Amino acid sequence: MTNRPPADGRRARGDRSRTAVLDAVVSLASVEGLGALSMGQVAAEAGVSKSGLFSLWRDKEELQLAAIERARLQWAERVVQPALQAPAGVRQLWALHEARLAFYTGRVLPGGCFFVAVQHEFDDRPGPVRDRIVNLAREWDAFVHKIIRTALDAGQLQQDTDPGVLAFELDALGYAAITRSRLLERDAAFAQSRAAMLWRLRAYCSDPSILPAA
Repeated sequence: MTNRPPADGRRARGDRSRTAVLDAVVSLASVEGLGALSMGQVAAEAGVSKSGLFSLWRDKEELQLAAIERARLQWAERVVQPALQAPAGVRQLWALHEARLAFYTGRVLPGGCFFVAVQHEFDDRPGPVRDRIVNLAREWDAFVHKIIRTALDAGQLQQDTDPGVLAFELDALGYAAITRSRLLERDAAFAQSRAAMLWRLRAYCSDPSILPAA
């Protein structure tokens, strides 16, 4: 039998505590935004002391950056990975929008979407938090462009399709689903976002039969 060092229970507990705090921050920020959150509010929501927070993160900005990374991981697990199970190309684009709407309608976060909240909040605030949000927005855009180019290369999209325009439309319809669901009629907003995206993809598609009829 191979001798192994005992598991570090304190480290495991620390990791669980860190994850619990970050989940609380992501949840709160989807409603309040990151800038408005105080360390006291976060501590109360997560059930830890303020001193405990400062033992994990030196200041509020460091906590904000960590929360962004936690939200990125959550998005990857719940939206990106399920979509990648679909066949490459147009059907993967459709699956991406469906997974995004499932994340929203499943009420994973009380505000609907962490990134919609923080992008609106930090679009005009220079600094490390905005820089990271911008980098992730570019990463998402590049990911969507890659799927679109795969669809073009496979002949699934009409050859005059502009990848930038289609990527913009996909993102805009997802973004609008959140804002309209918070201000207008929730179920109608998500149903309209789904119908609009399907209609646009079918219009771009060289063989619309590979997509659902409705």
